[in-house]
Amino acid sequence: MNATIFRAAALAAAVPFSPAEAQSLAPADSVNPLAGGSAGDAGFEATPVPGDARAAHPDTDQAIVITGVKRPAGDIFGGVSVIDKELLQHEVRPSIGETLASQPGVTASSFGPTASRPILRGLSGERIRILVDGIGTLDLSSSDPDHQVTVNPLTAERIEVLRGPSALLFGSSAIGGVVNVIDTRIPRTGPAGPVRVDALAEFGTAADERSANLSVDVPLGSNFAAHADGALSKFDDLRIGGFVLSKRIRGQALASPEPGIRALADLKGTLPNTAGRIGDVAAGVAYVNGDTNIGLSLSHHTFRYGVPMRFSLDPDEETERPTIDGRQTRADVRANVPIGGFFRIVEFRGGISKYRHDELTPEGDVDSTFATRGGEMRADVVQTDRGGWGGTSGIQFLDMRVRLGGEEKYLPDSSNRQLGFFTLQSLVRGPARFEGGLRIESARLDAAADPQIAANGGIIGTAPISRSFTPVSASIGGNYEFTTGWRAGLSMSHSERGPAIDELFANGPHGGSETFEVGNPDLDKEASNAIEFSLHGTAGPVHVQGSLYYSRFSNFIYQAPTGAVRGALPVFAYYQGKADYYGFELQSDVRFGKALGIDWGGELVTDAVRATIKGFGPAPLIPPLRVIAALTGSRRQVDGRLEVERDFAHGRTAPIESSTPAFTLVNASLDWHPFAANPEVTLSLQGNNLFDVDARRSTSILKDFAPLAGRDIRLSARVSF
Repeated sequence: MNATIFRAAALAAAVPFSPAEAQSLAPADSVNPLAGGSAGDAGFEATPVPGDARAAHPDTDQAIVITGVKRPAGDIFGGVSVIDKELLQHEVRPSIGETLASQPGVTASSFGPTASRPILRGLSGERIRILVDGIGTLDLSSSDPDHQVTVNPLTAERIEVLRGPSALLFGSSAIGGVVNVIDTRIPRTGPAGPVRVDALAEFGTAADERSANLSVDVPLGSNFAAHADGALSKFDDLRIGGFVLSKRIRGQALASPEPGIRALADLKGTLPNTAGRIGDVAAGVAYVNGDTNIGLSLSHHTFRYGVPMRFSLDPDEETERPTIDGRQTRADVRANVPIGGFFRIVEFRGGISKYRHDELTPEGDVDSTFATRGGEMRADVVQTDRGGWGGTSGIQFLDMRVRLGGEEKYLPDSSNRQLGFFTLQSLVRGPARFEGGLRIESARLDAAADPQIAANGGIIGTAPISRSFTPVSASIGGNYEFTTGWRAGLSMSHSERGPAIDELFANGPHGGSETFEVGNPDLDKEASNAIEFSLHGTAGPVHVQGSLYYSRFSNFIYQAPTGAVRGALPVFAYYQGKADYYGFELQSDVRFGKALGIDWGGELVTDAVRATIKGFGPAPLIPPLRVIAALTGSRRQVDGRLEVERDFAHGRTAPIESSTPAFTLVNASLDWHPFAANPEVTLSLQGNNLFDVDARRSTSILKDFAPLAGRDIRLSARVSF
């Protein structure tokens, strides 16, 4: 969390707008980052005294959050988090999951330090869309927990997390939420001077992590701008705060008659096979003239990392030590063109990708290969505001082909094509705001006949299979400013998604989950009816934002063991049933005032999810109640923060998982902005998990074998000019 971000959002809801500011918030001035827009200036904090800490780091880009139309954060239906460049310097990690793990309603799969996906409100995988400037990552990260998301947080300018009904406009697989990573690879503006340089360097002791990112923007004539960036991260095996194995697994190991198995109980201090590296290079060029922005970029992402080992307690089974080596090359385009009339602007965003990774044996041989090719495009038309009525409508198309090879091939060659039409309409009448959204999608999934898959038994692979679905999602809601600076909202939504390729066509050994997966080609659409209440407001020095939500799923798709064993792996099949998800998110920010020359503040984040699948029991991999409390202080150009995070014990477990002990993390940081005239120069010292505790997340299927990082002292420097 970041107090500056939260205060800006609070003041946006509380401070009366000037006519110019009010115009900047109107739908007529909307910009859609999902088609390549940017938030622009929206700072409403009182003018700081020159030389104080606020002058050293003004935050002018956080009061507005954008979901098709541009408006204050308090107007969004559902939970919203915005992580700007300043906060990213604190939170950035090699994976997008760990980078976002402290945001309200967000946790991570924690499949080692590199392959960690965000989990939103207890939902993950195919129910979460991770976007790059509004276009999918076009990788295979949602198909397996040990697959990395091909987004390097080092290259992000800003990350937006959206939970709730508005997320449905961005794809049927956004039923759980959206993470949108916004970069500057296609320039939106030209640099103010002859060149713009932004550099970030970090070092973390927990894995001897060395990370650096350098981006350069240069004007090319009066209306063209060019961009180039490069990033590199290297890290060794992760140091942890205790034993590698959980207390339960250590007890089983110590009870073994085999000395080699008993020795596993003594592993501590370092998590084996977690070293790796990540690299990025990219270049882009754009034509910029007022609201017209047309450009393209090329990028290449490489990665190589070890996957934490699931130590076998069977002396006749060898523990795998997998390494993943992969790359992605993608091209992206953006075109925002004003047209006037009923529609103010047309926004287009598209990308194509070629992705491949190999899963290697300890000897370096290729054991399995995962590859995908395809692309996604999105076109939006933004309406001109007419008496408080505005909105965005558009079309979205996805075409992806998946190919697997090797001994652990568990999917036949498959393709996924989706065509969606959507609209979001809003109406403002005095203190009331109403919003409605609709998305209709046509999806077709095809799997080829495959002798290798057919040899695993069952009908999958014996002949081509095609399935088609037409998911329909809709939402309606409103919020009302019942007193100055306070808004209460209520929204309802119906969401549908078609089954994913894995859920339909899997039939083979799946190394990431160490199961033998069996898909179900007869699965129906998954549907959810949800209701959410939200509150957002400011009372003097206190700002509060909260959400209370409930979702009832029909035909919820989940995995469960069949009791059979194939090749020493338990067989897991896909089923459908009813499910209930409900929970809350609350975040608050308070200014205590000035004492001892320091501006004091406090922050609080708390969230919890409860989920049950009828006929199965509690849903697996659900986060427990969590509370994060922080004390902040600013003096001149120095900021300090002391934070305590308490994750409570998770004992309401699914039939296929074990309980997770509670843990408490203590973190601290100190930031220095040496030049008030250039607030983007920042030096930071952080200490995470200062007491080196053994912490394990209930949302990780590797929690018994892969704890979180131990004590981590981090140094970072950001320079921009």
